[in-house]
Amino acid sequence: MNLIVGLGNPEEKYKKNRHNVGFMIIDALLGEFPHTSINKNNFKGQLYKHRDILLLKPMTYMNLSGQSVRAVSDYFEPEKIIVIHDDLDLEMGVLRFKYGGGNGGHNGLRSIDEYIGKDYLRVRIGIGKPKDKDKIISHVLSDFSLLQKEELQDIINSAKEASLALLSQDLAKVAQKYTMKIK
Repeated sequence: MNLIVGLGNPEEKYKKNRHNVGFMIIDALLGEFPHTSINKNNFKGQLYKHRDILLLKPMTYMNLSGQSVRAVSDYFEPEKIIVIHDDLDLEMGVLRFKYGGGNGGHNGLRSIDEYIGKDYLRVRIGIGKPKDKDKIISHVLSDFSLLQKEELQDIINSAKEASLALLSQDLAKVAQKYTMKIK
């Protein structure tokens, strides 16, 4: 069993926010193949299964994502965990991959690190950083611009393919093929 986690915030008002790009990619993956929903309150998230792949959208809000990841990990003991998340330190349209490491100030990653450690793969989706550091929170919790929305589907498609490739291929091979800058 393998687990792919998309980070985001529940509630309709956050649905199209930059911070919810992980949820967007999970939704795109769910549109690709038949799946079943696994409903257990202690998972604190929306969990789906396709063959040996679990897809999770934590419903704990970003800052507590680790609670959901831990609950699902403890129950299913996945071989691999892949976390898809937004990354302020990458320009919009940049797609990068990483195993372990620091959280870069990302509260969702900080929470996951706290609950399960740092031994998981990451699909990092660049959302850019505002010049004014006081506007970081409003930046991540705002929707993509009209121009960015045009690029977003290419980013989602590439991240979706790369996430599936990480289940069976080496990180370096996937990174070589999918590391990109849209446009």
